[in-house]
Amino acid sequence: MVAKAETNPETDDRGQGGFGLGSGEHPKPLDEDAARRWIADLREAAEERGLNRLGAFLESGHPDSARLSALLDLSPFLNGIILKNPEWLEDVLTDGADAIVARTIESVAGLAISDMNERALMTALREAKRKVALVLALSETFGGASLKETTGALSDFAEAAVGTALRYCLVDLGTSGKITLPFPDEPEKQCGLFVLGMGKLGARELNYSSDIDIIVFFDADKPLTPDPMDASETLARLVRKLTRILNERTGDGYVFRTDLRLRPDPSAMPLAMSTDMALTYYEGSGRDWERAAMIKARTIAGDRQAGEAFLKEVTPFVWRKYLDFSAVAAIQDMKQRIDRHRGFESIGLAGHNVKLGRGGIREIEFFAQAQQLIAGGRAPKLRQRRTDQALAELASGGWIAGKTAEELTSDYWFLRRVEHAIQMQADEQSHTLPEDDEKLAAVAHLAGFSGVDALGEALLPCLKRVDRHYSGLFSEGRDEADRGDDHSALATLSRTPDDPTAIAALESLGYERPNDIARVVHSWTLGRYRATQTNAARQRLSEVLPVLLVTFGKAPDPDGALVAFDRFLAGLPAGIQFFSLIASNPKTLELLAVIMTSAPTLRETIAARPHVFDALLDPAFLGELPERELLAERLSAFMAMASDYEDELTRLRIFASEQRFLVGARMLSGIVDADEAGPAFSNIADVVLESTLTIVERAFVEVHGRVPGARIALLGMGRLGSQELTASSDLDLILLYDHDPDADASDGRKALSPAAYFARLTQRLIAALTAPMREGILYDVDFRLRPSGNKGPLATDLEAFRLYQAKEAWTWERMALTRSRPIAGDPDLMREVADTIAAIVGDLRDPEEVTRDVAEMRDRIARAKPAGGALDLKLRPGGLIDLEFLAQWAILTGRVDPVFCGRPTETVLAAAVFPPPEVDGVRLADAMNRLTRITQLLRLGPSGAKEFSDVPLGLLEAITRSLGFDDVDALTGWVDAETRMVRDCFESVVGTASEEDSAE
Repeated sequence: MVAKAETNPETDDRGQGGFGLGSGEHPKPLDEDAARRWIADLREAAEERGLNRLGAFLESGHPDSARLSALLDLSPFLNGIILKNPEWLEDVLTDGADAIVARTIESVAGLAISDMNERALMTALREAKRKVALVLALSETFGGASLKETTGALSDFAEAAVGTALRYCLVDLGTSGKITLPFPDEPEKQCGLFVLGMGKLGARELNYSSDIDIIVFFDADKPLTPDPMDASETLARLVRKLTRILNERTGDGYVFRTDLRLRPDPSAMPLAMSTDMALTYYEGSGRDWERAAMIKARTIAGDRQAGEAFLKEVTPFVWRKYLDFSAVAAIQDMKQRIDRHRGFESIGLAGHNVKLGRGGIREIEFFAQAQQLIAGGRAPKLRQRRTDQALAELASGGWIAGKTAEELTSDYWFLRRVEHAIQMQADEQSHTLPEDDEKLAAVAHLAGFSGVDALGEALLPCLKRVDRHYSGLFSEGRDEADRGDDHSALATLSRTPDDPTAIAALESLGYERPNDIARVVHSWTLGRYRATQTNAARQRLSEVLPVLLVTFGKAPDPDGALVAFDRFLAGLPAGIQFFSLIASNPKTLELLAVIMTSAPTLRETIAARPHVFDALLDPAFLGELPERELLAERLSAFMAMASDYEDELTRLRIFASEQRFLVGARMLSGIVDADEAGPAFSNIADVVLESTLTIVERAFVEVHGRVPGARIALLGMGRLGSQELTASSDLDLILLYDHDPDADASDGRKALSPAAYFARLTQRLIAALTAPMREGILYDVDFRLRPSGNKGPLATDLEAFRLYQAKEAWTWERMALTRSRPIAGDPDLMREVADTIAAIVGDLRDPEEVTRDVAEMRDRIARAKPAGGALDLKLRPGGLIDLEFLAQWAILTGRVDPVFCGRPTETVLAAAVFPPPEVDGVRLADAMNRLTRITQLLRLGPSGAKEFSDVPLGLLEAITRSLGFDDVDALTGWVDAETRMVRDCFESVVGTASEEDSAE
């Protein structure tokens, strides 16, 4: 990258006769004598035109004069401009390069087109282009401007030129009566027609001699033509005129070569397309390369409001809800086709294409764009048009290493510098280093090197570095063919199940029944499963097959892992995305193998919704569990792209399932301790409930309006209330409300009485949470903990709630309130509900009555639902229920302040002071913590696992590791001893129900 050099007042001050463009770059001519002759010719031209300042400068021996002579010798194109227009050098000496470029761009944007004919406009634009090209070439070559500044200025000029040319075309058609402009004096305003700048123009990265990629769209709802049916044809003529003004080569040259081939289906579609037609195409037929192209799309001319509206509408096509690994394969395939078609198979110097060749500019762009397409739907910060900004955000988000971003950014600008040097020679759209020795030397000098050897010493390592990073992104790489004999043998299983070398390779990997495994694996490639029915899916599976088999061979039970994967594959609805994902991220296969064999809850989640696996690939996966605020921020960004109510519900399901899956996978892999899972699962539920309530209420209000003064609050109960959710927990909820006392109906078009209003709103909320959609349900929910249970109204008036709790509530209902907290709704009402619960719980009843009721309730549970085995940690004596009841008893008897309502059981126990001194609350809290770790991990396993023998080996190892034991026997002994201790404490504090109570 060429940085802006420090100015030297002795050599660079314009008052001393220089250009003031820095002293960092001193290009050398190829032929010193020829360079001196060119300077002599320039002095003669300056004298003929009375350019006294330029003449004095050339006579002064200033260092800039020598640099200028080199430029005249090295670049025939710039030589021609300078000798034809020496006055432009005089302008630079007088006003400075930056001012000249800015003034020229401003003058182009403000051309008085009403006073010009088409020929005059074309001449003005071409003259301005030559002037900008010369001044920017001086700045870049002399080190006075960075590549970022140069490409940005070129792009700004192109935008101004396209805008002025379009304005001329609009006025011309308006004057002839072929279109009707809403504002003739401001032809672009609300005309509905706009131009998208694509590629480097859209990203403000335009080449020195680049063509420009544009697409012209129009909004059919803003008809420019009298007959809307004529719009495409009439506006296509406008586009042809526009491109002729810019593209046609005249005696003055050209402005920009213009390419319209990035529009949808260019061989069949008109030059100007309606936005409706374009959106229909993108939604139904758009391809991954078109998605990649739209990353850089920017409105550069015409009705900018219409352009921005279109870009917003096309956003879901570009940025997918899920991580999209098929895009990696598509982009890799596109680059390989370029390589094969143009013969770019090696890295070299002479004849190497620095844009399209190996290690070139396009590979850096593809490196960034592939990952933008993968994750940009989930991470809006990745939606950057500029390549350098995209790399920076990829590094900032943890998608790539910071060093990788630094290297690729530096290499990108260096390659752009070389590219510009190539193009400065003859103003050709070329990216290929000359094979002619003299021309190659000229490129080296223009790029700031002393010669070809020096250029090669810098360029070849750069190309190899880019090639390494690019190949590393696409896991197969270019040289994947030689990965060892085992890989080659295993690959044959896609063709036959009977290859002896493949079966021997399976056996060497640890598979006990290699012949059976070979048949199972081969069956995947026959298209019998939905996931492998398409040729593309089978191709991707075949590519990843060796890596998959090697990874599953490392599992504790390779055969079991493979059979579990077969069951998973049988239920997978589609395969291309999933196979592309694991092809691009082979390390995730190791965790997948553990999930397949140890965590059926997670396995079933992936099978039903494969995209939840995306969560593992987010760089945040290896970090700490996100707090509620960060989850809310991520959910808000994800929901911002929703198109309607149904899409909102879909996105909520995607987010919740991904985040729950992520917590489970983190536990299983040991990234986080299992005792962190309860708060994590609860935080997910909190933000999802808050968002769900908001969108349900908004949709409900559109139909039924609002009850005057209405406020609602959603109260979480049970495990949700105490922030102890597990992977399989349902949600216990109560919806509380109040409103103006005088309100008798809502104010919508379908008015409802207050009671009916809130009951119907609650029904809508339940439906939003539990409705089975393609992405499953959000949560199973239970509203039975509301006053009067299933017999009472679904929604509860806050005052009625107070009265019920004060006069009618049973002890068990008070116990339930100790595990409650407001989750979502009106902030003021949420605070009021929290204060109400604290007051209710703090109004202590007779401690003996509470103790007796708690003991009786525990006894009834023991009789009705006896423990099913040693690992039934909820119901077994001394298990979770005993610990939860002790915590609830402590709050209801004043042993813990009511402020602890809604806190985790472990926290409440640690704060409690129990009456028998031998009962240690901190000791009980530790038991709660460790039993919770086991429970959280068990919820990932088989639903009926009640004994240690029911738990898959991998999951049992994770549990043992989580508690710090060496083996299962030690774990079993600890569970027995710990639950005996808890049960002893429970009986010391609460006792047991009397025989008389038990008989009732």
